[in-house]
Amino acid sequence: MNAPDPTQITSLKHRCSAEEWQARIDLAACYRLVATFGWSDLVFTHITSRVPGTDHHFLINPYGMMFDEITASSLVKIDLAGNKLEESPFPVNPAGFTIHSAIHAARDDAQCVLHVHSLNGVAVSAQEAGVLPLSQQSIFVLNSLAYHDYEGLALNDEERPRLVADFGDKLYLMLRNHGLLTVGKTVADAFLNMYIFETACTIQVRAMAGGAPLRMIEEKIIDNAMEQARVVTKSQGGMLAWPALLRKLDRTNPGYDQ
Repeated sequence: MNAPDPTQITSLKHRCSAEEWQARIDLAACYRLVATFGWSDLVFTHITSRVPGTDHHFLINPYGMMFDEITASSLVKIDLAGNKLEESPFPVNPAGFTIHSAIHAARDDAQCVLHVHSLNGVAVSAQEAGVLPLSQQSIFVLNSLAYHDYEGLALNDEERPRLVADFGDKLYLMLRNHGLLTVGKTVADAFLNMYIFETACTIQVRAMAGGAPLRMIEEKIIDNAMEQARVVTKSQGGMLAWPALLRKLDRTNPGYDQ
């Protein structure tokens, strides 16, 4: 499958609301940041964002385009079944929306769903103990972490209610033998959650590779992690770092906002 030339994209800036355009910019930036931090898996996996002012309209990547070349205008608008809602030269992968649509439908707070097959994340997802309380990053994950067992490629609609039940109201989901997933009320929140999740997994892999006895963090510290996070981020969540991340993209990979 060959996607259209990403350099020949017609701008949608004046064809959608200001709110949708901003959502497109943020989501395109998130795709490029995922590539920047090395979490992408070629053209596979997805990040989805609800279109502001709608319940069942979403933005998703044009299937076949690398994450570091996605733009606001190339994102495709779809419904809860993965069907295109507007004319677009770009294909979508409805099967790839299976996990995302189940979570979006079940949780109003999941404005953005971010799923990656990062190397360290998959490595820890294959470990029986899952995430261990080894780092400062891990305490935030462990305070709101769920697990879902691997059932093969996410193509079966019958898996959806089991996945939703396993996830519950958590922010972090470890898909066993598969990868990591985070949600957020904003794209920025979902990205920050994934940064923390993947960092915790990376530290764990390196700590275990060292071969020395491991020191675990006490449970009582984990129980207070979310309150500590609110203090550290000044209750801004992902938005505290988001403007700086966009400036980083403007320096290193501009064009996401086209």
